[in-house]
Order: sequence, then structure tokens, then C-alpha cells
Amino acid sequence: MYTEEDLNDAVKTGIFTDDSVTQFRRHVANQKNTTIADEENFRLISGFNDVFVVIASGLLLVSLAWIGSLFSPVLGAIAVSVASWFLAEFFVKKRRMALPAIGLLLSFLGGIFAAPIVFTQQPNEVSFVISGLFTSIAAIIHWKRFRVPVTVAAGMSAIVACITAVIISIFPLALQWINSMIFIAGLLTFGLAMYWDAADRSRQTRSSDVAFWLHLVSAPMIVHPIFTSLGVFDGTGGIATSLIVVGLYVLLAIVSIAVDRRAIMVSSLVYVVYAFSALLENTGIVSYSFALTGMCIGATLLLLSAFWHTSRKQILKLVPQPIQMHLPEIKV
Repeated sequence: MYTEEDLNDAVKTGIFTDDSVTQFRRHVANQKNTTIADEENFRLISGFNDVFVVIASGLLLVSLAWIGSLFSPVLGAIAVSVASWFLAEFFVKKRRMALPAIGLLLSFLGGIFAAPIVFTQQPNEVSFVISGLFTSIAAIIHWKRFRVPVTVAAGMSAIVACITAVIISIFPLALQWINSMIFIAGLLTFGLAMYWDAADRSRQTRSSDVAFWLHLVSAPMIVHPIFTSLGVFDGTGGIATSLIVVGLYVLLAIVSIAVDRRAIMVSSLVYVVYAFSALLENTGIVSYSFALTGMCIGATLLLLSAFWHTSRKQILKLVPQPIQMHLPEIKV
């Protein structure tokens, strides 16, 4: 199991020539009837050993947290972070295992984030500010050491949580604007994702993986405030609201195809499923609303996946050339 970055490393070390790797990529693309850029590759698992290591690490970390919490909750959180770092030194730094890298990163940052909160018996805004600040710094240090692609998205989430907590702690009335703040943070995260995407338009380096996780984080941050303001989850929306939600999802689908990131659609899928199901219920189809929703949306997404490459070519014809220069390549 290898990635595009592994092929680039093989070229740098002289194992393969650049021309042979290019021919290999073209051969694989022809077999799959698509292009490398449109495949949206990212490494999640390199073998079942990844799953085995994650399960074993999880058992160890839970046990350390349990034993540490017998003395102090803070000690349990710190024990998890320290153990996660040392485990990453072997399984991530040396073995370069994908799934354990994600799991150990989350446990490391989770321990850092939890420590200031469990330190106080009654967590407040200040403890969340400290947690967000420490987690952001820890994410930067972890990135410098291990270069795990999801680290940037996790660090961005911690920064957003920290800034939001600071604003609310200084201006308590700002709590009523929480959705607007999350929406702005989502747009900033999306912009950061596009920055990493623009750095690797051919989708062959770690930058593409970093952008993938940033898109996965930014999408719900953007759509949740919008759909919440429409009253999707509190039952106040009617047929008009459901149609607006479906229309917004169509817009997200167009953006997703243009930037070649299916993660945007996946992150916001739960909202459109709920809205479409409510729309069917409002029309009198109660018993089979969810089944019909799953059938319609599932079939649409599968059809879109089958013709993703063709759809991108048609949509990009409508995108101005200066913007296209920052979007992933599309090869004929």
C-alpha cells in the first residue's frame, strides 16, 4: 500500500525515474477511466495491522486514563497525551502507519484539551480558552514532528474554539451570535483548505491530504449555522424551508465538484437527508419518508460519482480562468 507521496519519495531517492512514475500514473488512470487529481486520494489505512494497532493503543490509553484518574483527573489526561506521543514516535514516525497516526493525534490533543477543563470542578470560559490555546500550540508541535495531515484541521478547530471562548468570556452577549461566528470560522477554514489545495493542484503530495481534512471540518461549520437559522432541527420549517435546504445542498454540490472535494458534500449530507425527509412528511408521505429519501439521495450521489469527471469539465467551463488556476487540475 503506497501513496502519491511515496512515489515522489521513490523518485527523489532514485528508485524510479520521473518518467516511469508518470507513465505508471497514466496507466492506473486509464484503467480506472479517470484522472489522479479527480480520484481525491488520501491514505486512511495501509493494512489490517493499522486496525490492530489502533485497538491495542486504545486499550492502553483508556487504561492509563483510568489509572491516572484514580489519583487526579489531570494526571489521567496528561498520561494519555504523553503515552500517545511516545507511541507515535514508533508507529507514526518510524512505521508511517496512517490510521494509528490519526488516532494517536486525536488522543494526544484530546488529553491536552481535557487537562485544563478537568483541573477545575466547574469548567468556565477561561478553562476553555486555556484548553484551546494549549491544544493549538500542541497541534503545531505535533505537526512539526510527525506531519500528520489531519493535524492542521485539528489545530484549526482548536483555534476556533479558543477564539470563540475568548469572545464569549469578554462579551457574554456575543453568545447569541455564536452561529455567525462559527459560519465565519467555517469560511476561513475553507479558505485555508483552498490554500493547501492550490499548493498541490495535481494531488500528489501531503498538501492534498491536509486540504482534505480541512474541507471535512469546514463544511459543517459553514452549513450548520445556515440550516440552524432556517429552523431545520427545531421543527419550525415547512415545505419552503425544506426546498431552500435542498437548494443550498445543490449549491454545495456544485462547489464540491468545482473544487473536487467530495468531503464537502459528505459533511453536510445529514442536513439535506433530514430536510428532504421532512419535506416528504409534509406532503403526507410519513411511513416511507426516510426510505424514499435514502433511495433518492443515494441514487443521485452514485450517479454523480459515476460522472464526476464529466461534471467537473462542464462546471469548470463556467468558472473564470484566474480562479481555475487555483483549482485542482483536470486532465483529458
